[in-house]
Amino acid sequence: MSEQTNENPQQYPEQLSDMLLVMDKEKKKIQAVTGVDENGNLKTVDATKKNQSQFMRVDRAGDLFTNFFSNLWRQLKDPTHFSFFKVPAKEAVETAKEMQKQVNTPTKEGEAVMAKHEVKEPKEQQQETKKDVEAPQATPETQQAKEKNEYRYKAEDVDWNYLAQFGINKERLEKDGQLDLLLKGYKTNKVYPTSVNFGAVIIRTDARLGFQDGEDGKPVLMMYGVRHEPNLKAPFFGHEFTKEDRDNLLKTGNMGRVVELTNRKTGEKIPSIISIDHLTNEVIAFRQDRIKVPDEIKGVKLTEDQKRDFKDGKAVYLEGLDFKNSTNKNAHVQFNADKKYTEFLFGDKAPKQGQENDPKYYRGKTFSDEQYKQLTEGKTLCISDFKDGQGNPYKGYVTLNKETGGYNFNFKNPNAMKNKAQPAETHKTQVAVNSNGKTNEATKHVNEPLKPEQQTPKNKTQQQRQNDPNRSTKSRGVRR
Repeated sequence: MSEQTNENPQQYPEQLSDMLLVMDKEKKKIQAVTGVDENGNLKTVDATKKNQSQFMRVDRAGDLFTNFFSNLWRQLKDPTHFSFFKVPAKEAVETAKEMQKQVNTPTKEGEAVMAKHEVKEPKEQQQETKKDVEAPQATPETQQAKEKNEYRYKAEDVDWNYLAQFGINKERLEKDGQLDLLLKGYKTNKVYPTSVNFGAVIIRTDARLGFQDGEDGKPVLMMYGVRHEPNLKAPFFGHEFTKEDRDNLLKTGNMGRVVELTNRKTGEKIPSIISIDHLTNEVIAFRQDRIKVPDEIKGVKLTEDQKRDFKDGKAVYLEGLDFKNSTNKNAHVQFNADKKYTEFLFGDKAPKQGQENDPKYYRGKTFSDEQYKQLTEGKTLCISDFKDGQGNPYKGYVTLNKETGGYNFNFKNPNAMKNKAQPAETHKTQVAVNSNGKTNEATKHVNEPLKPEQQTPKNKTQQQRQNDPNRSTKSRGVRR
C-alpha cells in the first residue's frame, strides 16, 4: 500500500506536519500509525520519541488528507475496530500520552482532547448511498434532466494539474471512455492506479474515481479505493445485516430484499435495496421507489408476481430468454443497486432455483408469514395461485419436508389420500374377523360376527367362552 522513507522530519513541508494516531478498541492502547500491510492489517509503533521517524505524516487539511484517509480506511480489514486521531507532529508524543491517560482513567478534560483530534469514518465512504438515502426527492424537472443523461460538470472546471498529483490525467480518462461518466456525475466503471505522495509516505492503491460538488460549486475528485472485503459488521444507515443478508451479498452481490434505511438528517425511513460495488467492495443502496420495473426482459414478459418480486429486490427466474450470442436461454435476473440496472445471474452467482435463498419462496410464490408458520407446524397448505412459465395459475398441495428443509408438492391432497388408504382401527378389526377369519388376542374365542366398531367380546357369555381353555376349537364355527 505505501512506501516509507526515514527522512528528517524537519525536511517535511508545513502541510505534511500532522501525524496519525490510533487506538485499538479492544487493546485500549494509543499508538502511531506507520501503514497498512498487504493483508489489510494496520501497522503501528509505540508513540515515543524513539519511534517518531516512523510515524505516518499526513496533510493537515484539504482533499489530500480526505483521499488519503479514505483509502487507508478502505484497505483495512476491519476499520471499525480502531479509532483514529490526527495530531500536530510536534505534539504527537505528548498528545499520545494524554490520550493514553484518558483511556486508562477517563475524565471530562481527557474526553475533550480525544474528541478534538478524532478522525471520523470518511463521509464520502457512503456518498453514493447518501444520494439516495439522504438526498431530498427529485423534482419532476431535475428527474427529467437526469433521465436525459445531461452533464453535471464541465471539463474546464476541473483542476487537471491538481489531479495529476494522484496520477490521473484527462487524456487517459477520455481515451478509456470514462470522462463522460465523470462529467455526468457517475463513478468510473473501472479502477485506476492512484498515488498520494506525502514525502515520508507514498500511498498507492487502485480506486474508482468520481466527482463531488466542492465548496465553490466546482468538481472535487473522490477516490473510491478498493477494500479487502465489504464491511458488513457495522450498521448501514441503521440496518443491521443478518447472516442471510451477508451470505447473499457475498455470493451474488445483492442482498435480495427491501429494508428500511434511516435518513440521518430527517430520521425518515426509506425502503431500499442493497448491493456490493463489484469493483471496490463498497456497500451501496438504492431507493426502492426509483427502481424501474420492465414489462419484459429479453423477449420474456414478466407476470405481475415477477414484477413485484423484482421491485422487492429478489432474483426472478426467467425461461426462454432471447440471448443472441448464447445457447443458455434461462437465467435469474435481479436489480443491482450499484449498477442501477438489471443484471443476469449465472453459475455460482445464481440463487438455488426453487428456494431463491428465501425459505418462504417456492415455485415462484412467496408464502405469507401465516402460511409459512402453518407449514413449519406440519400442516398441508392448498395453494391456488401458483404460476407456470406462461403465467397461468394452477393449484397444488404443499408440505414442509423437515428432513431436507425443502417442500413436497402434490396435485392431490396427500392427507385425503392417506386417510382413504388407512381406515379406522376398529373398522380394520371388524373386517379382519368377519371377512377374513382372522383373530387378535381379544377376539380369538368369539363365535359371533363382530358388530360395527366392535373389537372385544360384547357380553359376559362371550367373555366366558373366550376364557374357557377346554373349549374345543371345533365348536367355534358360526351358528347356521
